[in-house]
Amino acid sequence: MITNQPSYGFIFDLDGVIVDTSGHHFEAWKKLSSKFGFVLTESFNEHLKGVERMKSLEIILHAAELNLSMEIKERLAAQKNEYYLELIANLSEKDILPGVLRFLEEAKELSIPIALGSASKNAMLLLEKTGVRHFFHTVVDGLKVSRSKPDPEVFLTAAKGIEMLPENCIVFEDSIKGLEAAVRAGMHTVGIGMDPVLSAAQLAIPDFTSISAKEVIEWFDTSNKISKGEIVL
Repeated sequence: MITNQPSYGFIFDLDGVIVDTSGHHFEAWKKLSSKFGFVLTESFNEHLKGVERMKSLEIILHAAELNLSMEIKERLAAQKNEYYLELIANLSEKDILPGVLRFLEEAKELSIPIALGSASKNAMLLLEKTGVRHFFHTVVDGLKVSRSKPDPEVFLTAAKGIEMLPENCIVFEDSIKGLEAAVRAGMHTVGIGMDPVLSAAQLAIPDFTSISAKEVIEWFDTSNKISKGEIVL
């Protein structure tokens, strides 16, 4: 039974929310795709955001009209990861997105349980490189779940890890697939960034410089009271 818990727990996506390595992923996929004659564009790359590695490869191969054996696909996925790891070799705390470190520090001071919910199989490496691993009570990544977003598995697993009910979790996401996964998990949503699709989130902010952890909690507290009719506008 979950008792004596803070009112909310925070679950963060990684790429595009805490650190932005989307450009590194794009370059790695682009380099790999060129090997079999497929030109990966930035617009096509939007379909890969928030999607785990093998599923992303499947999307590319389908577009390239290639039907390959599982053995070859596994080699290609491994090669893509090698390209990506080369690109992030010098990643450090300076690559944390604006306002994130202050926000995490405040959430920790408020004793808010914090989890990571990411499709990345390199999540632990990225957290260590940027020096923020210690903020997270649990890390759920592509190595711990079998289904990628928009399936809610990653967020539901993260909620269990911080011992919070789904309806008491606030998810910070930058992709439509991630937001859909959070909604399917029965969680609250905060969209991070300027993409118009993020208007699907309950609360949308450009970045973490514009809001504090306390303000996020207060916003959802007020929103919940309005929805329950405790506050009449």
